[in-house]
Amino acid sequence: MLTGKHLIAGNWVGGANNFASSPAFGESHNFAIGTAADVDAAVQAAEEAFASFGWSSRQERAVFLRAIAEEIDARGALITQIGTEESGLPAARLEGERGRTTGQLRLFADHIEAGDYLDRRHDEALPDRAPLPRPELTMIQRPIGPVAVFGASNFPLAFSTAGGDTAAALAAGCPVVVKGHPAHPGTGEIVAQAIAAAIARTDVHPGVFSLIQSDGIEVGTALAQHPLIRAVGFTGSLKAGRALFDICAQRPDPIPFFGELGSVNPMFVLPAATSARGAEIGTGWAGSLTMGAGQFCTNPGIAVVIEGAAADALQAAAETALNAVDAQTMLTDGIADAYRLGATRFADAAGTTQVVGTARDDRSATPYLFTVSGDDWLANHSLQEEVFGPLGVLVRVRDMQQMQDVARAVEGQLTCTLHMDDADSSEAQRLLPLLERKAGRLLANGFPTGVEVADSMVHGGPYPASTNFGATSVGTLSIRRFLRPVCYQNIPAPLLPEHA
Repeated sequence: MLTGKHLIAGNWVGGANNFASSPAFGESHNFAIGTAADVDAAVQAAEEAFASFGWSSRQERAVFLRAIAEEIDARGALITQIGTEESGLPAARLEGERGRTTGQLRLFADHIEAGDYLDRRHDEALPDRAPLPRPELTMIQRPIGPVAVFGASNFPLAFSTAGGDTAAALAAGCPVVVKGHPAHPGTGEIVAQAIAAAIARTDVHPGVFSLIQSDGIEVGTALAQHPLIRAVGFTGSLKAGRALFDICAQRPDPIPFFGELGSVNPMFVLPAATSARGAEIGTGWAGSLTMGAGQFCTNPGIAVVIEGAAADALQAAAETALNAVDAQTMLTDGIADAYRLGATRFADAAGTTQVVGTARDDRSATPYLFTVSGDDWLANHSLQEEVFGPLGVLVRVRDMQQMQDVARAVEGQLTCTLHMDDADSSEAQRLLPLLERKAGRLLANGFPTGVEVADSMVHGGPYPASTNFGATSVGTLSIRRFLRPVCYQNIPAPLLPEHA
């Protein structure tokens, strides 16, 4: 079922050079390595497709999105098989992620059919207004053009080939060129086959979608630099994301880079909640921290609690739960290596104490837990840098004032969480204005792993959580990233994009 080729404007195209996949188990496969010429062919086709797809009706695009969902579901067993082999993720996780992916496509189809996302505005002409007449003005959101999307390592489906960025761009009316992630190229190809089948079913221009595989940086650089690409969607590391962000900003015509770059998602455990249920919170934190081997961008890597006996109980419960967690397979050998280096960096940091952790030398991870005082955490910026995996830091502060100091010091986050009881309301009121400036999503008495695909969801935040604090990569608002407002002044009604 695998060709090992790129999908470029409806054609499966090979290449002179190949790379081999590195599955967690099962057979390795060879995949073509894309070139700048492949990128140009795909983007030129996307620009050609935009001439029709960008002016298609909402109903036509909704039919297309639902067809993609149906074709993905039709290949569900094959996607699960190759996805588990490549990523090491359990079948249930891949099946759930597939449901999230197809559900998002269907949600976006319903959303664009309703039309509210276009934010239409109309001011009637006032020809007799003094001292000057007013022209007729109509404003509507319009698609921006071809979009480049980078697949994510930790979500082979939901944030990759047909994931959130692709679905949002297609819903907006923008053709997409995807740079496949080398961690799961086979999964990416099967999903691309599903999209190709949906294109054929709905008679959409084949240039509306292309997938280019690569295990290097040439394809990504060429995509970000291509003059016909109008925006980039990215989910990945801060280092890679910042490099692409800089490329987009330094172009002769700078374009928006919508990068989701990860987060440590601090939790602030307030005094009454700590006293009443500290052990319960510690156990829940351990479960969230180790879910999926901690390979979630919403993994709660930091918990902040006031020093004392209640903090001891929370820590003890977290230790017990973490020590019971078996080694879990990580997504790639490189991610496992980076996790080991991160754990070593924390172990060597001044003031930290390792209370849980066992080193591994293979493609797996066991949890780590470190404790540190509020003073030492505030003195060492590196202690709030993300370690991708099940590593947690318990910051034990002196009092509420130092907890507020920690809240002021944290960088931009995807999420911040308050664990609180009614008696903590006054302390929570003082913390909330600080945390609101730090994160795109605020939680009370929960854990941030798990991002609901819904109208109200915000998955983004101030830098370095993301590169655009006014956007989200999850939920229906994500479509707006790939639209721009256009005002039509005195344009005859038959020429207006009424059905956009």
